[in-house]
Amino acid sequence: MAPQSSAVAKLKVQLKLAISRLRMVQQKDTAIAKQQRRAMAQLLEQGKIESARIRVENIIRSDLTTELHEILELYCELLLARIGLLDPSSPSSQPPSSSPALSPKEIQAYCDPGLEEAVHSIIHASPRTDIKELQSCRALLIERFGKDFGQRATEDRDGKVAERVRRRLDTSPPQRELVDAYLGEIAKTYGVDWPEKSGEGGSGGDEGQDEGGDDEDDDPEGKGGGQKERAEGVSQKEKKLEKPLEAEELSRATPPRDLGPSSPSVRVAPPSPSTENVTPKLKMPGVGEAKTGTKASAPQTNGKAEPKSKKGDGPGGKIPDVDELARRFAQLKR
Repeated sequence: MAPQSSAVAKLKVQLKLAISRLRMVQQKDTAIAKQQRRAMAQLLEQGKIESARIRVENIIRSDLTTELHEILELYCELLLARIGLLDPSSPSSQPPSSSPALSPKEIQAYCDPGLEEAVHSIIHASPRTDIKELQSCRALLIERFGKDFGQRATEDRDGKVAERVRRRLDTSPPQRELVDAYLGEIAKTYGVDWPEKSGEGGSGGDEGQDEGGDDEDDDPEGKGGGQKERAEGVSQKEKKLEKPLEAEELSRATPPRDLGPSSPSVRVAPPSPSTENVTPKLKMPGVGEAKTGTKASAPQTNGKAEPKSKKGDGPGGKIPDVDELARRFAQLKR
């Protein structure tokens, strides 16, 4: 393959830049259009119909411009994919040998039939856009095919500019039906009640809203439908209330927290020592029986047997009771 000329190499770079710029502009215009639609919905909600009719034309024009950018982006991608057909040194860019003899200017202005629509449309539409990269592509295409070719494409003398490009470049004001259709669609999207009619007896943008307005006056079935919708709304509210009720019943069904064993972090302070009980010890009923399987030994009151001292009874053994002390005093007197 023969090396590309400098003009075609520059054109390839500018086509890539134009594609990126067109995509960025489309995203920006789409975001702005959403804000404008929201503003139109507020005007319709406030009842400012005439102001909305005038301002919605900007939204229509913005949408047409966005569609034009999409078409031009596709044409740029087509030229980028077939950049070899634009190289004058390539045999594929030359007129067929079966064609009659052509002058050097005609040979330079020869364009492959698969690229004519894209080249003519870009040259024709670029001056009407704000994309600088696209205008650079136009200048390079005119340099490649000649000024006469560029003049004919700019004026569309040969009629080779795409029809969809011409329609979106039309600067005539939009028709009343299109304006009402836009307003009706905006009202439907944002839930604004706007049952307006356009012209004389013509329906507005949103037919569903017009039918809803007529049903209240003429169609008895419309009232039934409204009652049905209200009933469905009530049933939906009841379904929403069912969940808290079920949760409340479940909370009632669960056992209270105070049942079962107490928390291990809870501690009970033992009784304070006194003269009668020097080493107090907290005793739980049934605890000693559960661990050892025997009953707790009761104090001997008849003086026959003396309980054995245990390790936990204190430094001097278990404290004797009153009867034991009396028996000891009697022995000492003897």
